[in-house]
Amino acid sequence: MKTVKPPLDSTECGKTGLIAIRDTMVLLSGKWKIQIIGCMMMFGAMRFMDLRRRVEGITAKMLSKELQELEQNKLIRRNVINSRLVTVEYELTEHGLSLLDLITKIRAWGLAHRQYLFQKV
Repeated sequence: MKTVKPPLDSTECGKTGLIAIRDTMVLLSGKWKIQIIGCMMMFGAMRFMDLRRRVEGITAKMLSKELQELEQNKLIRRNVINSRLVTVEYELTEHGLSLLDLITKIRAWGLAHRQYLFQKV
């Protein structure tokens, strides 16, 4: 039986690498955060209700909670626009935009996986 070499070098990754993976998973965990970030990457700065319409199935309470957590982790910025009616927009920070490669790869993998599953049926 042929042994397959793992794609990540354990000497380079080690415990610190596993901690970094865990931290990322905690930061982006849940059903909604990656969808919210992906939505902002596709459409730019968005108002609360625009996000709620785009992220299918999310409640207002959950969207508010997720936006607060993303803001606390400096992935998004909350902008209050003083007009006749106070308007709030959310946009990705430079740090949030650094997730572009990751989100792009998740999207590509998801599309390929769906195609793979439907070919097997």
